[in-house]
Amino acid sequence: MERNDIIDFKALEKELQAALTADEKYKRENAAKLRAVEQRVASYEEFRGIVLASHLKPLERKDKIGGKRTVPWNCHTTQGRTSLDETTDISQEKTLLQPETSAEFYRDWRRYLRSAPERYQALLQLGGPKLGQLFQTDVGFGLLGELLVVLADHVRLADRSLVLGILHSLAGTGRFTLNLSLMSQVERQSCRGLFQKLQAMSAPRPVKEGLSPEERGLEQPGGLQEEERLLQELLGLYQVD
Repeated sequence: MERNDIIDFKALEKELQAALTADEKYKRENAAKLRAVEQRVASYEEFRGIVLASHLKPLERKDKIGGKRTVPWNCHTTQGRTSLDETTDISQEKTLLQPETSAEFYRDWRRYLRSAPERYQALLQLGGPKLGQLFQTDVGFGLLGELLVVLADHVRLADRSLVLGILHSLAGTGRFTLNLSLMSQVERQSCRGLFQKLQAMSAPRPVKEGLSPEERGLEQPGGLQEEERLLQELLGLYQVD
């Protein structure tokens, strides 16, 4: 067997585990959504809370009485972590974000990217095509709004093309319209604010003096017109008035 034909079982196991984790998360959150609908919750915030808490497990009788608890009630908390864990987090925060699955992205987004500027840079680093690949099936409940808030708070003129590409890729993910409809009022406002900023950046860019008409045409490439066309398309996809 040639060297290139050797199977990396560790990589396969990691990929399988990530896929199983993502599938379990999807099923758990979907079941929570159905329960919330059946319960006829009074507000979106209550609906959101039920879904976000879907990973929590009820305490058993022995836990209430004081028996030894071997499994944490909330596995997503960071209490009880060792100094070694903290050191590992710090070192991993300094590395580039390189998730291979949506589950890995969600983990890194929550655990390692603590500030909004860090999250914004991570989104630019990954870019639209990679994000579209990661979230091909579904962005995940609540995450779409978080992404839009980060983009709205930190978008710059220099990043306009990249941000448009990210928005276009997210709009092509599974159940996008549903996730868009489930955003909170604050997230909707951030979404509108983001597109307002992108529209404000649409002013013609300055052209260098002394250029011929042909050279001026090169200074204002068709890419700018393509950005404007894409922006108009995204306004409709994101249901921005």
